[in-house]
Amino acid sequence: MIVLNREETSVSTNEEMKQEIRKIMKDKKLTYWQRTDALARYAEDLLDYPEGTPEEFYELTESREISDLHEGHGPWSARYILPDYEKFLKEGSSFLRLDPPKDLFEALNCLLIFYHNAHALDRFPVFLGRFDVLLEDFVKKEKREDAGKMLGWFLTSIDRTMSDSFVQANIGPEASVTGELILELLPKLQNITPNLSLRYDPDITPDDFAKKALDCALRCANPAFAYDRFYKERVGEDYGIASCYNGLLIGGGAFTLTRLRLGTISEHCKDSRDFFENRLPLCVDTQLKFMDAKINSIVNDRAFFESDWMVKEGFVHPDRFVGLFGLVGLCECVNNLMAKDGKSGRMGHDPEADRLGVKILEAIEKSVNEHYCPYSYKHRFVMHSQVGADDDEGNSAGTRIAYGDEPELYEHLKNCGLYHRFFPSGVGDIFPFDETAFRNLDALLDIFKGGFKVGVKYMSTYLGSGDLIRVTGYLMKRSEVEKLKNGEAVANDSAALVLGKSPERHMNEKKVRSFDV
Repeated sequence: MIVLNREETSVSTNEEMKQEIRKIMKDKKLTYWQRTDALARYAEDLLDYPEGTPEEFYELTESREISDLHEGHGPWSARYILPDYEKFLKEGSSFLRLDPPKDLFEALNCLLIFYHNAHALDRFPVFLGRFDVLLEDFVKKEKREDAGKMLGWFLTSIDRTMSDSFVQANIGPEASVTGELILELLPKLQNITPNLSLRYDPDITPDDFAKKALDCALRCANPAFAYDRFYKERVGEDYGIASCYNGLLIGGGAFTLTRLRLGTISEHCKDSRDFFENRLPLCVDTQLKFMDAKINSIVNDRAFFESDWMVKEGFVHPDRFVGLFGLVGLCECVNNLMAKDGKSGRMGHDPEADRLGVKILEAIEKSVNEHYCPYSYKHRFVMHSQVGADDDEGNSAGTRIAYGDEPELYEHLKNCGLYHRFFPSGVGDIFPFDETAFRNLDALLDIFKGGFKVGVKYMSTYLGSGDLIRVTGYLMKRSEVEKLKNGEAVANDSAALVLGKSPERHMNEKKVRSFDV
């Protein structure tokens, strides 16, 4: 055994750092912006975790039972930020030296300028606003053809400059000229960004508009459907869907998203009793304390909430942010615990297994709701069913049934309904269809309506054989993933997330539904 003195250790560490930096600089698969982002993240992770991080956190991250979702050791701002773009278009911005826009051309350019300057923890904004609410008055003043052309270039500019599949925009619940134009443009453009959600309410959203949205989704995986009533009740009237499907207050956002890997946690237990009495409480308590430490650091030890122009001009308010208590791997957790208890039932196929899933979420919800955080909105964290990451092997996204093991459609929808109610800050399931769906849009809409009636809160679809698909919650082109596999650089950062074993499964093993009898 070789023992290094302090000077030798410092030299060794310094050389390792240089090697890692050289590795990033020589990576041929990275674009310029991806390379600078990787270098910045590496520098940030040279810092220690925030003061107050519990010792158990290090053990539980090493065992992969808790994940900070690659936020970095010292994040400099909140993770998700939803600026108040309505206020911006009405008042302009002194920092950006922009007056309120007078027509559609000016409005679109003002928004693009704002987006460029509205960086959050990622390099790109995760929320672009409710496009129809922001632009409808401007669009109606233009000829339809002219408005469509301008919106087309606006969407193309977003796709080419915000190369991240977690950039999100919303339309609905009302039908609008802006919404119709966007739904006509997206299949032609075949863009990855932005991710789009239709805030859907069957009493408000016309069926024709909803069917147009479904036809669009089959062709380009956009938009997904968010059950508008649920988010208004549980988040607030003035909410937006950001990133994959995160329901958050506009003018606020989320400080952090840290996750339990429930499937992995269950592997460290003897049986369900050990899980509920020992391991789950330890992991939940540790994650809550870690989130407290991180949020305290973001609020008190970083400059963002004191000096950022979005805060100073009132586009963002610190008291409208929450902590997202995330989880993945409920399905594997249930199945593992059932097996350890000597039972054969699987989540989605056995009532006892499904009841166990509900019991797990009830236990977590109780602890989360009882926890006090001085900075989080209403002083409470909010549960989030997270879509998953590239290193989540053994843990399906959120509360989803493992891909390839899905039950028949109607049973699947009812199963989703058992779990979605626990997650006002974000939850969702994906239901790909084959080409028969194009001939059955009325029936497809009935399926979506039925899903919402049995408790589903967010659902999406796409054509199973298409190039543009939803992976876990974000969009991706199969063709771009193939380019990356062949060593080619691609503009969209998120393509790299699909290269791990678990995301590959998420992309290729979902059950594709058909209307053929």
